[in-house]
Amino acid sequence: MLTDVSVRKAAPTARRQEIADGQARGLYLIVQPTGGKSWAVRYSRDGRVKKVTLGPYPALSLVEARRRALGIAASVANGADPAEEKKAERKAAAGVPDAARTVKTIADEFLKRHSDEKNGPRWAAETKRILDRNVLPAIGDKPAASVGKAEIHDILDTIMDRGTPIAANRTLAVVKKLYRWALSRGYVDRDPCAGIAKPGDETKRDRVLSDDELACVWRAAEGMAYPFGHAVQLLILTGARRDEVGSMRWTEVDLATRVWTLPGARAKNNVEHVVPLSAAALSILERVPRIGKRDGFVFTTTGETAISGWSKAKATLDTASSVAGWRLHDLRRTFATGLASIGIALPVVEKILNHTSGSFGGVAGVYQRHAFEDEKRDALDKWAARVAVIVGSNDNGL
Repeated sequence: MLTDVSVRKAAPTARRQEIADGQARGLYLIVQPTGGKSWAVRYSRDGRVKKVTLGPYPALSLVEARRRALGIAASVANGADPAEEKKAERKAAAGVPDAARTVKTIADEFLKRHSDEKNGPRWAAETKRILDRNVLPAIGDKPAASVGKAEIHDILDTIMDRGTPIAANRTLAVVKKLYRWALSRGYVDRDPCAGIAKPGDETKRDRVLSDDELACVWRAAEGMAYPFGHAVQLLILTGARRDEVGSMRWTEVDLATRVWTLPGARAKNNVEHVVPLSAAALSILERVPRIGKRDGFVFTTTGETAISGWSKAKATLDTASSVAGWRLHDLRRTFATGLASIGIALPVVEKILNHTSGSFGGVAGVYQRHAFEDEKRDALDKWAARVAVIVGSNDNGL
């Protein structure tokens, strides 16, 4: 029988896996080679086995997947055919006249059919945020087939006028993907983004905090109240991304074995990532108050949602540290540079950062399966010791 722990720790293999639940009849967990996980239910109807896809994990928990599986079983027992009902819904949607198929209706289906099911909830959430903020207010009510280059340029110009060229580039990428998907399904007959170049120049950042700057940021974070101060210090010690730490759940953390397991669904590359915790990182987590559910967020103010308001917290951190011209993501680059400076080999650094390119791209990524767990733990312990020296602490637990 599946448990929350076994689902979370189900590791990807070279082939797609289907793991039966054992409690809810017909329910099984799908584990893709990329690390993505989702739920589905099989049932028998008229001598044939049929399947209904429920949704991605962890957006859909084991408890909720079981609840839905039981609902499907009850529907089948009452003579319904859930798989055929879903097909009918898709056919009905495909029959909507072009004039009534607006950008918003296509975006809603795109998020459900493509983004959420194929790319995972994290990518889907970011895509939805971009659509809701930059696209739908401008053209959401327009028939999708009627949108032309002029409307797309208007959207991008508005974003550029805000002084956010990277946001404009990301928005163009999302709209391009939306229209390519709509084109493949026959919802539109042309892509209005075709031939439109990126509106903004993206300058590759190379900001690395000096030891003195890192010490100032650490001490400023130390003086901040939970949850942001603790979260920033964990960013420094682990090199993880802001949202990976910010949305960390207690179910991902094993304090006894000093391991944080980031699910593939929350990782940028959809690959599960194991982060050994140094004594300093463990000490921070042990000091964090437990708010809300036992399996809830580590960093939260409500007990129901992950922390938000990073911009305001960053402004407070800037004032307290007197360090200017840096972003939270620069801590990740500083971390990588710091590991190299204390002699950590590049492949180990890339494994800690959960990179699948670089040393592990191409053929190497296919055949090189060593997880570097011992090397990662040793590197993170050495980095914690280095941070202790930088901040002037005699205790590696900081």
